[in-house]
Amino acid sequence: MATTIINRYRPVVQPRLPAAPNEYTPEFIEQYSNILRLYFNQLDNLTGALLGESGGRFIRFPYGAFSSDQDQTATANTATLMTLNTTDFANEVSIATSKITVANSGIYNLQFSAQFQNTDTAFQDVYIWLKQDGVDIPGSTGFVSIPNRHAGTDGHSIVGWNYFLNMAASDYVEIYWSVPNTAVTIQHLAASGTPTKPSTQSVVATLSFVSALST
Repeated sequence: MATTIINRYRPVVQPRLPAAPNEYTPEFIEQYSNILRLYFNQLDNLTGALLGESGGRFIRFPYGAFSSDQDQTATANTATLMTLNTTDFANEVSIATSKITVANSGIYNLQFSAQFQNTDTAFQDVYIWLKQDGVDIPGSTGFVSIPNRHAGTDGHSIVGWNYFLNMAASDYVEIYWSVPNTAVTIQHLAASGTPTKPSTQSVVATLSFVSALST
């Protein structure tokens, strides 16, 4: 996994030391010492910055933040992929056809949420689970109920949680859902007033690098 140090702190390159003369000279020793002194000063500055209390601000780890501005529906009792069509932030993590793909191996933290709507007058259930490289991840299924329509207003609920995933370079993860009743959908909500509120994405997902894989 490659991390990047921002331009203010560049990786230190070992110096090219001059060849020693056949006979000792004070000038050579002074030149030699000055080169090493400069090199060690650069190392001290770099390690001091990175290991200080706020040193983490200089390192850019892999991450991705994605969302969808589309309403999403499912056929009853059918595995349905949650779609992501917007890249909000990304570094070495990307989406294509709603597959969240990593460029580097490691342990990643996937967090996601979905804005569910239920138009039925009874509570309705929804299942949500993960697939990695097209294969169901055991233990990843969540089972929740969405509130019923009441007083002329559809039932709404945001459902979300997070998982740690062991991923190799080029692996991808997908979020799936299924409903017994098609009254349950995932909704993108437009901005509204009184008071003014911004729009709501139907699905939001982030994937953040946590650690290199253990050897």
